[in-house]
Amino acid sequence: MKGKRRLVDLEIQEHESHCSTERKSHHSDKMKSNLVTRLNRIEGQIRGVKGMIERDTYCDDVLTQLSAIQSALNSVGKLLLEGHMRSCVVERIQEGELEVIDELLVTVKKLMK
Repeated sequence: MKGKRRLVDLEIQEHESHCSTERKSHHSDKMKSNLVTRLNRIEGQIRGVKGMIERDTYCDDVLTQLSAIQSALNSVGKLLLEGHMRSCVVERIQEGELEVIDELLVTVKKLMK
């Protein structure tokens, strides 16, 4: 069992290494700052919900906050998707890498769950 686990670990490391060295995002500093600010705000909202649960806050109020968090996450996803399509996807299509369309479709399906 240890041998199989080690092999899987090596495959994961190889995949991560392959992905991280081959492709990176092309976000401007302004976009990165915007995304980090949004994610920091979401992180704070999540901590707030945790506190609400610890304080036995009424369920409907907690659910309302969870809905706001989900909406904020969706906004981050939309911004990332737009940037990805306008830069990474266009570049790869121009380079003849049409498989990026299939990759994009899988990503969109994941976002729509």
